[in-house]
Amino acid sequence: MSSDAKETPARPRERAEVFRTISGRPIERVYRGPGPVDSAGARPQDAQDPGTFPYTRGIHANGYRGKLWTMRQFAGFGTPEETNARYRHLLAAGGTGLSVAFDLPTLMGRDPDHELSLGEVGKCGVSVVSLADMETLFAGIPLGQVTTSMTINSPAAMVFAMYLVVAQRQGVPWTALSGTIQNDILKEFIAQKEYIYPPRPSMRLITDTFAFCAREVPRWNSISVSGYHIREAGATAAQELAFTLRDGIEYVQYGIDAGLDVDEFAPRMSFFFNAHSDFFEEIAKYRAARAIWAEVMRTRFGARSERSWKLRFHSQTAGVSLTAQQPYNNVVRTALQALSAVLGGTNSLHTNSLDEALALPTEEAATLALRTQQIIAHETGVAGLADPFGGSYFLEALTFDLTRETYAYFDRIDALGGMVAAIEEGFPQREVAESAYRFQRAVERKEQVIVGVNDFVATDDPAVRILYIDDAATDTQMTRLAEVKARRDPAEVARALHAMRRAAQGTDNLMPPILEAVRAYATLGEMCDALRDVWGEWEEQAII
Repeated sequence: MSSDAKETPARPRERAEVFRTISGRPIERVYRGPGPVDSAGARPQDAQDPGTFPYTRGIHANGYRGKLWTMRQFAGFGTPEETNARYRHLLAAGGTGLSVAFDLPTLMGRDPDHELSLGEVGKCGVSVVSLADMETLFAGIPLGQVTTSMTINSPAAMVFAMYLVVAQRQGVPWTALSGTIQNDILKEFIAQKEYIYPPRPSMRLITDTFAFCAREVPRWNSISVSGYHIREAGATAAQELAFTLRDGIEYVQYGIDAGLDVDEFAPRMSFFFNAHSDFFEEIAKYRAARAIWAEVMRTRFGARSERSWKLRFHSQTAGVSLTAQQPYNNVVRTALQALSAVLGGTNSLHTNSLDEALALPTEEAATLALRTQQIIAHETGVAGLADPFGGSYFLEALTFDLTRETYAYFDRIDALGGMVAAIEEGFPQREVAESAYRFQRAVERKEQVIVGVNDFVATDDPAVRILYIDDAATDTQMTRLAEVKARRDPAEVARALHAMRRAAQGTDNLMPPILEAVRAYATLGEMCDALRDVWGEWEEQAII
């Protein structure tokens, strides 16, 4: 890494015996109400300490006293070179993790020369076509020293394989790698719609990744079960919580059915929630999520490891709440949403930039978003104690209500035969669509106020500089694609793609042949097409 892009490590927390307010007042690690204690010294669930089952108050006894959350800014645009420069800037500005945004052709497993890629290359994220692009994307960034999250689903196994080969060529053993591949196809069927294959073969790719990571990449999170996109599509907090956790249950069941021991792969499952605008409801949502997951893993699946019980989650402030009108209001929205995530015990956080309702963020806007996290961490005092609102009558009631609604959804989905069957039936899709419609009607009637949009409107919004992505990325990526194809061995590529098809037709783990195809410089589109040849593509039925 060049000197001007030197990675800034997470600032060490002072391990003082006494944490204090800005005025010097001592702060205890955790606060408890005067609730009843039984003869064994145990407290009821809502009074349990952080770090104890069912982890309503947090999975770490010390909260953020020992270690702050990972400040992981989501970034990607244009070519791998451009995104690499942005990553270096964010690390130099104090970011503590990388998070890759991919463009639409990459998310859909299409190469830049495909007709459906026209006008989309590099526009909403970085274009990654082959191993050559992944090498450029992480050039000069030591993969053994940073954690990386990659938000991609249908082609997740192929993109993950590219990352593994880059790490190997950097001399970093896979056992030293830390990070997350989203790899959550069920929420694509529910909300984001960036799917390729039908649900059941798609689940095969995921369980193969579980098994491979458990053996070869033990510190890597092999899935990030995402409620974020479900919420962005219009779900309520309860629906986000219920559908996300029920997706997680489905993945665990499929893993067990594939012959894996639950404690072999469940500890490396992570979650991804939306930090939305209703401050207290969001905090309650995170608390309920931990308690429900702990209970489900111990009771429903018989997990024995505490690491399987503990729900770890990333959060991102709500993109859907950002407005093009009065865009500087988005700074305030993001700060409050981020604060709710921290108070709810998030393990990792991305803060949106003020300009994201208009375009991908500028470097200045992305830096301000990162500074928002740093101010919360180092200037507000909220990181000095665990679960500050625990015991609040209001917050505990919200936590209880969200828990009850979530279990009610579990019952309905179980009655349909599980989440895959429910998705094939269209159940979660209809629920989310109806919630989105009700919210939009409330906005139109001004029952729900959006400042600057349907009330407190201004006609003289100041101009905001935005990041413009031109079509040069298409030309660059088309040229690189031609160069890769010219220098690789076509016979080696053909053999590797044939091995992928053969594995897809049988029961062998797909990761080894995918890795060989990556090493042969097969393109993402070629690898995805090899599986399309076997599994076909999914066409969703209209939801009315």
